[in-house]
Amino acid sequence: MSPRKSRYPLAGKELPLLGALLALPVLAAAVYLLWLPDVSALKRKNPSETAFMRIKELEARERGRKLPRLMVWTPWEGISGNLKHAVLVAEDGGFYRHNGVEWESLRRAAEEDWKRRRFARGGSTITQQLARNLYLSPSKNPLRKLKEILIARRLEKELGKRRIFELYLNVAEWGKGIYGAGAASRAYFGKPPSDLTPEEAAALAAALPSPRRYNPVGGTRFMERRKSAIVARMRASGYLPEDADDGALDESFEVINSTGIAVSTPAVEASAGTAP
Repeated sequence: MSPRKSRYPLAGKELPLLGALLALPVLAAAVYLLWLPDVSALKRKNPSETAFMRIKELEARERGRKLPRLMVWTPWEGISGNLKHAVLVAEDGGFYRHNGVEWESLRRAAEEDWKRRRFARGGSTITQQLARNLYLSPSKNPLRKLKEILIARRLEKELGKRRIFELYLNVAEWGKGIYGAGAASRAYFGKPPSDLTPEEAAALAAALPSPRRYNPVGGTRFMERRKSAIVARMRASGYLPEDADDGALDESFEVINSTGIAVSTPAVEASAGTAP
């Protein structure tokens, strides 16, 4: 007598099948997280492009536009100490103390994201921002954040702080198609980054959180407050003397805001060139 066929083809197999379906995204996530780029080449080689640049240029092409890429590589010694210090106090005051990740900042960012029910803050260090720019996408999701942390730790292990900071200052976005301190300094102030004043440096650092929204020479009320706060932090950290002439600083901000310099990216590209 032949066995009776079940009316349900998957009878008895539902749990194994469900387990396999659930395991697939877990396996994919594990593969994504475990694959890490070899960052050792960055000890000697300057990157000519980043994942962030490629993504932004692809997005522009999909909209039928061409996004110029301005990236003037500037070695560590060619970048003003004013800009280095302004970026440190604005973006990552504990850069020389942490190992690539500032866990307390991440905790506060996670709490704020939870309250807002969206990914509002990143809590990223300079090393994490470099990891994201070089290898990842600007999207905000937990898996991408985890990979950013893993790459940041690897960057800290393979490269020194100075090299990490040098790379960051050369690939950070400072406006549409403007990457690095060299291109930004020439585009906004018409000078090499070695000649930036404390006020000009503060203006550039103030734009970093959202360089496509905030213009360093735009003169908006928000940017004025942020530039002033950065200068105050520079003074509090001992970089600027306590007895610096506040009137002179205010006057120099007025000059920055009234320069009327038009950011002409093709002209900068033609005169400065790109990274090797």
